[in-house]
Amino acid sequence: MTSATHASATDFSAAATRPPRLSLPRIVEMNLGFFGLQFSFGLQQANMTPIYTFLGADEATMPLLWLAGPMTGLLIQPIVGALSDRTRSRLGRRTPYFLIGAVICSLCLFLMPYSSALWMAASLLWLLDAGNNITMEPYRAYVADRLEPGQRPAGFLVQSAFTGLAQCLSYATPSLLVGFGISQNLVDINGIPVIVRIAFVIGAILSISTIVWSVVRVPELKLSEAELAAMAAKPMGAGAALAEIRGAFVAMPKPMRQLAWAMLCQWYAMFVYWQFISLAVARTLFPAGEGVGESAVSGVSENFISASLTAQQMGVAYNAVAFVSALALIPIVRRLGAKPVHAACLVASGIAMLCLPMIDSRMLMFVPMIGIGLGWAGMMGNTYVMLADCIPPERTGVYMGIFNMFIVVPMLIETMTMPLIYAPLLGSDPRNAILLAGLLMLLGAVATLAVRTEKVGTA
Repeated sequence: MTSATHASATDFSAAATRPPRLSLPRIVEMNLGFFGLQFSFGLQQANMTPIYTFLGADEATMPLLWLAGPMTGLLIQPIVGALSDRTRSRLGRRTPYFLIGAVICSLCLFLMPYSSALWMAASLLWLLDAGNNITMEPYRAYVADRLEPGQRPAGFLVQSAFTGLAQCLSYATPSLLVGFGISQNLVDINGIPVIVRIAFVIGAILSISTIVWSVVRVPELKLSEAELAAMAAKPMGAGAALAEIRGAFVAMPKPMRQLAWAMLCQWYAMFVYWQFISLAVARTLFPAGEGVGESAVSGVSENFISASLTAQQMGVAYNAVAFVSALALIPIVRRLGAKPVHAACLVASGIAMLCLPMIDSRMLMFVPMIGIGLGWAGMMGNTYVMLADCIPPERTGVYMGIFNMFIVVPMLIETMTMPLIYAPLLGSDPRNAILLAGLLMLLGAVATLAVRTEKVGTA
């Protein structure tokens, strides 16, 4: 009798603290800030290799110039995630980090196209990624906090949809500006096209405005007295956050550990794709070599600008597919589970990447974007559904931060290894880098199927 009474009390307590159900429009509004965040990421993915190339960077060392993303993610996100679990402020636990990160991001986006040298562009990318990473994991935790377990798949897949929509538009912006009459060959004194500068200014505005909209329209829930007391009992500061991270690593759920292998394959592959796709398209469309960008000192290759715009338009296509498929995946994931659906998405992406270097028609290059879009939708949604089901809710922030390490460590490994293998194994050909990415996507699908998913509290 006592045992039954205790169980009932526990169940009642859990139900009393369960977040209220939100309508789909409210779930969309709470994720609008993710749109601005991902517009910023899309600008980086589409434009940093061209910007570095216009400023005179070498192909083989290109990954090193992308080091900012994985390093800032590795250093910032776990600590910020742990701190946000313990933060008490009038704005809430997560909101202060949204706003600080958005301000940093907006300033760096505005300054990036004015870079006069490689060191300046690379430095601004470090600051830009720091701002994005300050925002990212508290935002993931905010969605898990604000939605009851049954609505979390919808929440994370709406985030995935916004990722596709935002990056679709960020990739499309330079081409749209050309359509509005701005010449693609009109460049600033540093060799960076004017259409790129305008796109980054638009990104700076969206970064801050969408975050403010979300936190005003769907504010964080107020914590109960018991939750506030529990937080007050925890030590604050970076040292306490590091101790929390160490403890979370030790107690990490087994499914989360198993996911690390799948994440290694898929994120190494995607980082390769972002770094080398514009160079691969240039090599395919201009095989004589005139598609390679020149430095700002000797002038800008018009062919490389054209190839970069083609690669960005391909990015529009795969992100549009990701946007639509992320929404379509919500009922499928609910019915079949995130694991098999995600494995299928990675297979589609891997096959598409393997086919892409063999296509020499500008129009046919858009066909593989269907598979890459499916894979991208799965990466941005399904993995978080798998994660949210296996971590304790009171440690959502720290585990979301740690999980981001499963993204940035593969990127860091790629950054350090690609310069070593680019010439001897890949023949200094960016098309071979895309083939490598395709193989890794297929390995990621196999690793995903090996994950033994389990809900929190299950045996």
